[in-house]
Amino acid sequence: MEGSADTEEPPLLPLALSRFHISEEFGFLLPDPLTELPAPYSPWMDIAHELPQLITSHQLRSRVHQMPQLSPQQLRGREELHLAHLVLSFITMGYVWQEGEEGTVQVKARNLAVPFWEVSQALGLPPILSHADFVLANWRRKDPNGPLEMENLDTIITLPGGESLRGFILVTLLVEKAAVPGIKAIPQALGATLQGDEESLHRALEELAGAIEAMREALRRMHDYVDPDVFYSVIRIFLSGWKDNPAMAHGLIYEGVSGEALAFSGGSAAQSTVLHAFDELLGICHRHDCAAFLLRMREYMPPAHRAFVEQIRGALSPRRLVLSSGDARLRAAFNRCVSALAELRSYHITIVTKYIAVAASKAKARRAELSEAGPAVGKAPSALEDKGTGGSHIFSFLKSIRDTTREGMIRA
Repeated sequence: MEGSADTEEPPLLPLALSRFHISEEFGFLLPDPLTELPAPYSPWMDIAHELPQLITSHQLRSRVHQMPQLSPQQLRGREELHLAHLVLSFITMGYVWQEGEEGTVQVKARNLAVPFWEVSQALGLPPILSHADFVLANWRRKDPNGPLEMENLDTIITLPGGESLRGFILVTLLVEKAAVPGIKAIPQALGATLQGDEESLHRALEELAGAIEAMREALRRMHDYVDPDVFYSVIRIFLSGWKDNPAMAHGLIYEGVSGEALAFSGGSAAQSTVLHAFDELLGICHRHDCAAFLLRMREYMPPAHRAFVEQIRGALSPRRLVLSSGDARLRAAFNRCVSALAELRSYHITIVTKYIAVAASKAKARRAELSEAGPAVGKAPSALEDKGTGGSHIFSFLKSIRDTTREGMIRA
């Protein structure tokens, strides 16, 4: 009997993290990403390493037009494809927004559009900068043997925004890293639910709650590293997409790919797999319009991460075991998770208020002063004043998902 039991697959083997390209150490982050592509792709890397200067000197578009059209066929493995996607997505955002929201292009040049499309198809990602590029694949350690801490981290590719952009990317990365114990608790929680093991479920929920609280602490560091005016006036436009954006109402033609304009959302925190996974585990149900937007944002995740969320969605919910148990200690642990998630979302609203609403108000006042003084030069973008870079109406969306999270509490 013991021999046959050993050969049976444990019921949660399909949720082994490695099957979903999730790391035990790094979670959804790409473990120690590559920082250089093979030599044939040096034309891409050369431009990528000069992006801030090329954009601010208004030379990026002409450099792209001189770039040879390279085939991604020589790229080997997921790591090289991810770096290629990162590089081409950053070049794309600079190419589109080089002249600000009033100087956008309607057509993306073939020698950039075609390889970016092909790399995107190979990875199952959209051909635009997403959270998977901007944060998950865009980091390196200064000392390869050093810790995953701010002082030892840097980005691989950057855009205008200097230290504030670096801070924005790396603080977001540290929020992702803080989530790792919670991600590892998900298979434990689902396994405990399947087996009716209340003690194991309690331990998993405590681990999850601690991780969500650590994520909020990591997010607090945004104030230390990111200047609100630089974020709003310089950085934010390069995260903006061409869907639900008045500055590019007709989308973008990818020359050599499609004769018709395509529309894709810009980078958004809603594209991070972490909170989708936690929502599904805790049985949080968002209102229809918000749920529809979040569902669309899953299309911007690496397919394996999206599949992980769907697996959780289809599993037996821990919420059911907590409800049927009647154990006050188990209910308290579950509610600690829900409360921590609601608090994280409240704190995100605080951050967005500072970095978008207040900064937009200041930028509007500056525009008014400039218009009185004469033609505005280098003015802050205004097309997305009330929207997120993903295209959502930002405050109504964030407050709604915070409120529906709170509604997930289990009452005694």
